[in-house]
Amino acid sequence: MQPIEIIPVQTPRQRRAFLTFPWQIYLGDRLWVPPLLPERMKMIDPEQGAWFKHGNAEFFMAKRDSKMVGTICCAEDQEINKLRDLKDCVIGFFECVDDYAVAEALFNHARRWALEHGLQTLYGPFNLDYEDGYGVLLEGRDRPPVILCGHTPPYYQGFFERYGFEAARGDNIAFAITPDEGAEEIKRLARLAERLRQKGRITVRGGDLVHWEAEADRVHVLLNKALAHLTDFVPWMRESVVETFKVFKDIADPELILFAEADGQTVGWFPGIPNMNEALIHMNGLRYPWNYLQAWWALRQPVKCLAVKSVLVLPEYWDTGVAVMLFDEMAKRALPKGYTWLDLSLTSADNPYTPALANRAGAKLYKRYRVYRLKF
Repeated sequence: MQPIEIIPVQTPRQRRAFLTFPWQIYLGDRLWVPPLLPERMKMIDPEQGAWFKHGNAEFFMAKRDSKMVGTICCAEDQEINKLRDLKDCVIGFFECVDDYAVAEALFNHARRWALEHGLQTLYGPFNLDYEDGYGVLLEGRDRPPVILCGHTPPYYQGFFERYGFEAARGDNIAFAITPDEGAEEIKRLARLAERLRQKGRITVRGGDLVHWEAEADRVHVLLNKALAHLTDFVPWMRESVVETFKVFKDIADPELILFAEADGQTVGWFPGIPNMNEALIHMNGLRYPWNYLQAWWALRQPVKCLAVKSVLVLPEYWDTGVAVMLFDEMAKRALPKGYTWLDLSLTSADNPYTPALANRAGAKLYKRYRVYRLKF
């Protein structure tokens, strides 16, 4: 057997091979949601990709006996690394056949790349986006992931940990709420929310997508204040907020992008978006022309899940009932629109706030992901 060769991705043909390699890994996996290839092409293009506005990245593929057996991306977030003592090499687009020797070769190459660029760790996996499909799936293989969540084979966890990676922070977890199963808990929250509503201090409104720039400013402030207590928190730049959440403008119902206000300021954010993965799973990533016909059909089917992607409340308002009112208002607005279950994802297991709220609402943990770091 020939040794494993690591080859840089440079030509258009190599870029397409790099991005379509996951189809080999997930062949027959009914839980995998293929990424949209046109969007991935833009993402890895230095002229178009959002990452390249604040960092650099290179892409590599592993070959053995002239056959592709793995891929990895090595990247540096220059803006974030300026703010931190520990300089991370962000790894992503990690896909690998079920052979540890291939994973080891990819990790060894990433480590050399990091050292050559003056970096001190390997950190990830993130696919050039801290908020979309990151981490390795540890638990939850009974249903496909929702929008902005990922899916990986079971053996990836073993490969990372055998190489010496450790959890970078608390695991990222997703909760599911089915109204019938959580009926009593939802009723209790509704009674509490009504008492809070009568006091008149806290109000909840829908999003104003016409004035999205102003809303983005509010979200930016909330992200950096409400999440600052988390281990390994990375401050958000405003342009990253706009780039990451612009998907909301295209698919969101503004009535379900909730803001809480109190004492003359915005103190909470609770965005619900349709789980478009229910359609994407049928579109094959728009890999071939006929997939656009499948997309036409899939996008016309009713969406069953509303994905609530964040629960942000200013720390000084954690004990005032803001989150209770946001959750109650979301339930009142979403269920009449035909959604049959709510997803809450992702939050950190070491977050003292959001998991407690989810449990209080009768939610059940259904997926767990882990982000890794290897220090040199």
